[in-house]
Amino acid sequence: MAQETDVQAAPASILECLSDLESAVASLGQTWRPDDPAYRADLYRQTMTSLSYAYFMYFHADAEHPDWAPLWNPVYTLQPNPDDIYVQSPIRGDLRYRVAGNRGTCRILSFTTQKALSGTVDHMPQPGGHNEVDCDDLGIAPGEDFEILFSARRPADHTGLWAPIDPQAGGMYVRYRMYDWETETDPQLTIECLDPVPPKPRLSPAEIAGRMREMARFPGRKTRLYYPMQNGVKERVGFNVFEPVRMPGALVKQVYWPACFQLAEDEALIIETEIPERAPYWNIQLNDPLFNALEYVYRLSSTNGAMARLSSDGRFRGVIALRDPGVPNWLDPAGYTEGGIYGRWYDCSSAPTPTITRVKLTDLRGYLPSDTPVVTPDQRREEIARRVRACQRRRRW
Repeated sequence: MAQETDVQAAPASILECLSDLESAVASLGQTWRPDDPAYRADLYRQTMTSLSYAYFMYFHADAEHPDWAPLWNPVYTLQPNPDDIYVQSPIRGDLRYRVAGNRGTCRILSFTTQKALSGTVDHMPQPGGHNEVDCDDLGIAPGEDFEILFSARRPADHTGLWAPIDPQAGGMYVRYRMYDWETETDPQLTIECLDPVPPKPRLSPAEIAGRMREMARFPGRKTRLYYPMQNGVKERVGFNVFEPVRMPGALVKQVYWPACFQLAEDEALIIETEIPERAPYWNIQLNDPLFNALEYVYRLSSTNGAMARLSSDGRFRGVIALRDPGVPNWLDPAGYTEGGIYGRWYDCSSAPTPTITRVKLTDLRGYLPSDTPVVTPDQRREEIARRVRACQRRRRW
């Protein structure tokens, strides 16, 4: 009888399960230009990217049978850091998990557990039950093998590495951050539940339909979470002004410096900052007006402390321009004349606030140090080619 009920619960049409996709399109009014057809098209694309990785959220694994799946990364947009690869797995706070593998040589390997992963619920729990630990905190050196026990309470007889999770935890995500894309290696990781669990079951028709409906709600939930972050910067400080902030619960060692940029086709924006005396990691990236990371494999839309070339006075100067300005640290907005900027100081000795200067592209060199080198077209092509090869080495989905 139960099997008959489940079969009857299966929808007659797949579209019945996807009607809530419109909840993402309903967010068009929150965009900067709701009447612009290009913004609507970008919103449709954003909806599809969120829907595509929502499958992993609802079908790939469960808390009793955990497994890593891609989170953001360049395929699934919504403002991933180009230096980071993100993976996630469902977990449950009453179970114990072993995460093991090798750290690789990436700059940061961090583990964040929380009550719910963003986009999976209509209202994120407050407080969110964040617990975060990185390999430096645990004393795991680059290239070292390790095992970490994650559980709500540390077992009295456990002598190895341990990290807490919230008793109501629903998910874990991992961030591994590479500085030098060409030479560093990503970690290799496994996750397994240590408590006795039944075999992974076949889903019933009703369960499949329910998860598909959750997938359809996912893009709208994500836009409702993320649009206010970028819109809020524009509303508070306008364009071309940075507003430093610390995000609660995630990467407590990190200071973000977001801004909203705007320029004309014949203009350039010069981003200038001193570099902290101790700066183990810093970067800057460009986003589109919907808070998606711009293409960063085939475009120079981001840079970091390992890639950037500092001026002779030790300061960083980056240039946003639609056309190659022929100088170091070009930040390519990929055809957008407005969008977002995100910079990060991680575990640095200070957190200076950069400035943005808007100039005519023809006058650019007059605002840069006189010894700023010329980057030729051939040099730029080689820079991009090296970037493409380095980025493709990483597992992004």
